[in-house]
Amino acid sequence: MGWFWASTAANRPQAGAAEDRESLSTCPVQYKKSSDRSECPVMHGSESGRELNPLNNMPAFISAKKQPGQKLNLPTDRTVSSIPKGEEGDANWEYPSPQQMYNAMVRKGKIDPNTGEEIPEDAVESMVFVHNFLNEGCWQEVLQWEQPYTEQTQVPPKLLKFMGKPDELSPRARFYQALGQIFPKHFSREAPFDRHDWTVLRADPMSADPEFPGFRKVRYVIDFYGGPDDEDGLPTFNLDVRPALDNFSNARDRFVHYTKPIFEEYFGRK
Repeated sequence: MGWFWASTAANRPQAGAAEDRESLSTCPVQYKKSSDRSECPVMHGSESGRELNPLNNMPAFISAKKQPGQKLNLPTDRTVSSIPKGEEGDANWEYPSPQQMYNAMVRKGKIDPNTGEEIPEDAVESMVFVHNFLNEGCWQEVLQWEQPYTEQTQVPPKLLKFMGKPDELSPRARFYQALGQIFPKHFSREAPFDRHDWTVLRADPMSADPEFPGFRKVRYVIDFYGGPDDEDGLPTFNLDVRPALDNFSNARDRFVHYTKPIFEEYFGRK
């Protein structure tokens, strides 16, 4: 999840719920180690043979043209997300078009354009829809965590970058798996199918950050889980979004966030 491609010109909570000049694109996924890159459909480093953006070592251009042998005409329009960028004023991150996603997966070897093996052409639009839906759900969860600070400063948060860690379980994911071993009727033993660490810029007048004055970087950990099919047979997903335990402030936010509903239920709202 989480392929935001931005134009160079510009217990588990359930979600409620990134060649041609015509398609200048970059991927902001920041990988911890090179082996993690195999999970991303975008070509990286020397694999691409294309000019790389020095800011993130990602290809500067992703084609939006139809592949040779491709049978379906996939949409080339890109959807603008509701998520503000951390470095580009009032602009928002953009999602890849279905054609861009298809081309990226072909270049990565995840699709054979002649046979359509592994990922059929007619499945790409649905993949992009789910991808966008999940990322929007993640951002809504982040906004809930950030709400007390947004109310204080009247400045909404922004997404600076994120790091894909699909093979690295978070401590809480490992804890849930352990509970699943002990209490299989109450907890699932299934690991999350993906993990991201998002770096959010939170307005903070006291911040001394030289790169982003007036903002403080806050790391969020997001675990993506697959849920049971709904009554119509459609897949569901669970998102576990929370600030990382990097400092006392994040630990305090987590304590308040999880205990506030309990205090309100038993002691009433003041």
